[in-house]
Amino acid sequence: MSRARDLWGRARARRVSLTGLIALMGGSGIAHLIVPEPYLKIVPRWVSSASAAVFWSGIAELAVAAALVHPRMRRAGAWATIALLVAVFPANIQHALQVEPGTGEWWATRARLPLQPVLIWWAWTFTRMREPTP
Repeated sequence: MSRARDLWGRARARRVSLTGLIALMGGSGIAHLIVPEPYLKIVPRWVSSASAAVFWSGIAELAVAAALVHPRMRRAGAWATIALLVAVFPANIQHALQVEPGTGEWWATRARLPLQPVLIWWAWTFTRMREPTP
């Protein structure tokens, strides 16, 4: 009974974690599409079309969220999430470089940069094929 309870608890924790990642990626994708202005300001200068980059990154975030929802697509969705998080990291660096030092936004960007590897690790936890089942 204890082993079954332990497996059930791990499966539940994994579902909660997965739901959180799906909500984060999906919510971010929606935000990119509905309110693109804050994202347009942080697209690195070397990107030729900021509006296209923001639009397509929003679409990509929605796509990885959708892939994470479907069990057969979850592993690929997790790897795609990792690739996306790596791809958008230059925008986070650009944001950190352009905000006024000492402001709340400056501190928020400093907190966000080390958070990116944590998000990558979080997505990586869903790259394994088997889910625990009770």
